[in-house]
Amino acid sequence: MQKEDGKHTDPKCDIGFIGLGVMGANLTLNLVDHGFRVACFDLDQTKVDAIIAKDEEERGDSPARVEGCSSYTELLSKLKSPHMVILSVPAGEPVDHVCSHLIDAGIQADDIVVDTGNSLWTDSVEREEKYKSKFIFFSTAVSGGEVGARFGPSLMPSGNPYAWTRLEPILKAISAKVDAQSGLPIESFTPGEPVTEGEPCATYIGPVGAGHYVKMVHNGIEYADMQLICETYQVMRTALHMSAAEIAEVFRRWNKGKLNSYLIEISAEVLEQLDPETGVPLVDVILDKAGQKGTGLWTAVSALQVGSPAQTITSAVFARSLSSLKDERVAASKVLRGPDVKPLSDEEKFAAIDKLEYALYCSKICAYAQGFQLMAVASKEHGWELDFGGIAKIWRAGCIIRAVFLQSIAKAYENNEELANLLLDPFFAEQITEYQSDWRESLAQAALAGIPCPAMMSALSYYDSYRTAVLPANLLQGQRDYFGAHTYQRVDKPAGKKFHLDWSDPARPQVAIKK
Repeated sequence: MQKEDGKHTDPKCDIGFIGLGVMGANLTLNLVDHGFRVACFDLDQTKVDAIIAKDEEERGDSPARVEGCSSYTELLSKLKSPHMVILSVPAGEPVDHVCSHLIDAGIQADDIVVDTGNSLWTDSVEREEKYKSKFIFFSTAVSGGEVGARFGPSLMPSGNPYAWTRLEPILKAISAKVDAQSGLPIESFTPGEPVTEGEPCATYIGPVGAGHYVKMVHNGIEYADMQLICETYQVMRTALHMSAAEIAEVFRRWNKGKLNSYLIEISAEVLEQLDPETGVPLVDVILDKAGQKGTGLWTAVSALQVGSPAQTITSAVFARSLSSLKDERVAASKVLRGPDVKPLSDEEKFAAIDKLEYALYCSKICAYAQGFQLMAVASKEHGWELDFGGIAKIWRAGCIIRAVFLQSIAKAYENNEELANLLLDPFFAEQITEYQSDWRESLAQAALAGIPCPAMMSALSYYDSYRTAVLPANLLQGQRDYFGAHTYQRVDKPAGKKFHLDWSDPARPQVAIKK
């Protein structure tokens, strides 16, 4: 740490940092902006040289805040004891590769190694057990991309409680900050001038793996949120015949209201961008094949495994998969016909835009409800005792899904810690009740126009299914018992008691068929 006069009180560094890619380099600069001295190492020496040069450029005449290292052994030798080492390396085998080298370099049992990569949560659980006699393995999921890493990400740490006591002041210092009353981000994008006031977007999530699970669900919600915005864009582009610039203007207006969010903001910027080569809107020259790194898929798989309905998230994953079938879609477009669509008047277009705003808003509520419901199921299954109000708070800034209505989600769980589903919160129940007609009309018009809205339609189906007291699963259970003797329960008998009908018995009672 530094004294007020800028002179270091200890020649050793506070933190070791391994992995100086885009995220690692920006996290390192974030750390030094908050007064921590960092010893850095990367297998690529040019990245070590680059971070030293960047530190020199940003600190001016102040003492060096970053020290470069050429080996794992040198890195440990430059750290205060007990050592604290942060990793920013690709998920999977690279994490274990680094851990193995740290063991060879002499890391001790009370030293802490923090994985900040996009690791699968079960891998973190296995690593804590694998390395428990060698060092303390801890993990913190990071959201916010390279800008968030540099000036304040949302952090989801989990693992050994003792390790958290040592890491808490560091992670809360470098995390994004929000105004407690408004829930809006407090931001600074000037190197050397970090935000120090406001509520930090970092809180202890729970035992090892819990943080990466929460980040996984965050990314699943992110998939859904992005897909919902894209479907809204396609309705305006295809059915309402609006230009990219006109849609951007609508998004900017929406960003001042209920839909205020980072994703709406950047969607407007993307739509306003012209292609430097052709001068046409850039979105029109971007190939419509979506990529994915797997976290949305992990969320969908987890939802299926634990039996938590998350169809909007899953639909968003499948939408990306379907987009990859570009050649097939082009061929199909020449064979498969859609409906004949009647042109809309200007008055009808304006009304449709207003309705779309609320259709997107209601769908977004359902996507978040599914994500929080999935975390609740996982929390019970793994004994994590997740604080959903706290999770909503740390997503208010720094992360990709940051949005003004996360303040309302945080309040919902603070008012009722036992809330079974976000849709049951009085505020959100009232919101959907008020706007559901616009939601339904928008989707009806999209269907009539032949415009695919898989995520938005699944969100409405989720809402309608959740509010329906009797679903057709009674017929489904009858079918299962008929062909597989899977049994069924009865509404007029004690819960849990199983019954089976001998469907082959000709004497079984049946409804009389009128001739």
